[in-house]
Amino acid sequence: MPIHDQSYRHYGGDRSPQGRAWTVIAVAGIRTMLAKRKFLGLLILAWLPFVVRAVQMYIAANFPQASMLAASAQTFREFLDQQGVFVFFITIFTGAGLIANDMRANALQIYLSKPLGRAEYIAGKFAVLAFFLLLVTLLPATMLLITQVVFAGNLTFLAANLFLLPAIVLYAGVEAVVLSVVMLALSSLSKSARFVGVMYAGVIFFTHALYGVVYVVTRNTRFSWMSLQASLQHLGDVIFRVPSRYDTAPWVTVLALVIMVGLAAFVLERRVRGVEVVT
Repeated sequence: MPIHDQSYRHYGGDRSPQGRAWTVIAVAGIRTMLAKRKFLGLLILAWLPFVVRAVQMYIAANFPQASMLAASAQTFREFLDQQGVFVFFITIFTGAGLIANDMRANALQIYLSKPLGRAEYIAGKFAVLAFFLLLVTLLPATMLLITQVVFAGNLTFLAANLFLLPAIVLYAGVEAVVLSVVMLALSSLSKSARFVGVMYAGVIFFTHALYGVVYVVTRNTRFSWMSLQASLQHLGDVIFRVPSRYDTAPWVTVLALVIMVGLAAFVLERRVRGVEVVT
């Protein structure tokens, strides 16, 4: 029987550039979510408000008597505010199991035993959730702005509201970053995706209820920074230059969100770790 030489040989395949491993995690996570029919139904439902707003813009552009339906900066602010319901459910549906499922299956050690850093692992998971959040906020809001220009047949509205596109991008981006990081931190605290979903709902509703109690006692909206939901709403009002529903100073709201993201990043740093094997 011939004996084949099994000595060391140089790798003859292509080498992937370093720093791109997170894209594999992101693409795999996005494909997994898109394969779920219930989730696709949720995404379709999240786009219905866009259809309603587009119809309103068409009517306002073609029927002068329907001028009350004309678009304004407030229109886009209200649209993104209405998308908050879908953002809440998509965050839970997509993000609750991103890290929790890996921890339950002991896959976290496998991930981090490869040439994959902790930052790349977190970035890949972050990209999955951020992608779907932007899919129901940034994309429809931007398309709504384009729809307004197309139906109007001129650039008058856009010229008068040049800040709208940067405002849409900034607010949708901040919302996606804050909620994604918070959800990933919560997902790293448990091996149960359902429990993570409950924890996230608790954070949203408890902090808002706490602010509500303080408001009832003080009759002052300056404590909106206590609520994650209220903080994002206040920041959106400031970015879109519409009358704010809270009296909190903008820098206080920004500081509260930065602290929350910082705490979530600290939790991720502590929880997402490989297992050191000593031989």
